[in-house]
Amino acid sequence: MSKPLVAYVNNSFVPLEKAMIHVEDRGFQFADGVYEVVACYAGTYLDLKPHLARLQRSCAAIAIDFPKSMAELEVLVQQAYEKNPFDDAMVYIQVTRGVAPRNHVVNQPITPTLVITVRELPKPSDAKVKTGVQGITLQDIRWKHCEIKSIALLASVMGKQEAVRAGVDEAFWLDAQGHVLEGCATNIFAVIDGVLVTHPLDNQVLGGITRNMAIEVAKDAGIVVQERAWKLDETGLSECLMSSTTNAVLPVCRMNQQVIGDGKPGEIGLKIRQLMLAKIDALRAA
Repeated sequence: MSKPLVAYVNNSFVPLEKAMIHVEDRGFQFADGVYEVVACYAGTYLDLKPHLARLQRSCAAIAIDFPKSMAELEVLVQQAYEKNPFDDAMVYIQVTRGVAPRNHVVNQPITPTLVITVRELPKPSDAKVKTGVQGITLQDIRWKHCEIKSIALLASVMGKQEAVRAGVDEAFWLDAQGHVLEGCATNIFAVIDGVLVTHPLDNQVLGGITRNMAIEVAKDAGIVVQERAWKLDETGLSECLMSSTTNAVLPVCRMNQQVIGDGKPGEIGLKIRQLMLAKIDALRAA
């Protein structure tokens, strides 16, 4: 029998099928909460501290008390990983404001809800890496604080559903001027005249931890990086790639049924992917 899944819910580890929150938890009632997803490779985490720091920033941005100290949260994440059966794992951490009678305004002190779950880390297939993925663009319908990693993901769910209907892998948001912002669950880059370009971090874009890693390895490899607004029809655009915790980076070879570059994964994107995977392999070896 395989090892049963275990979740952490408000100071206790419990079997996943028995992990429950109160019906008046504000995460359920109002999507009043934030989250993080951390990759773990054979017991070694990819940028755990930056993920937890971003979780703390997200809590502060919506005035939720951080539920534990950083050190305590690191221990809980490790314990959650160890109690579940996966070698390479995806650790999900969610914090909500807590339980209170349903009212837009909280009229009394409440304790934040903290949930940690663990699943096997999904990875892109070799075919996706070889052929690249396809995307569509959608007008941005999200709220105006995308830098907060909110659990209010209805717009992204709708975008993902639209991508499935179109038979593609991801939908990417455009601002009113047609600039490419990010995907429903990814950041996006372009290679324009040999320069790696991505939208700057502002209220329209979440500062992805994997985005930061891609920029770091690109700069270390001597690739010029620009954080600026950009469009898909810019002259000299030869590649696109998307980044996320589960994908590292993947080439995006078609957008809105139009070929990007020559329609094949590009040299710069593949180089960045190889460098990131080498860094991940080093973590696993550690």
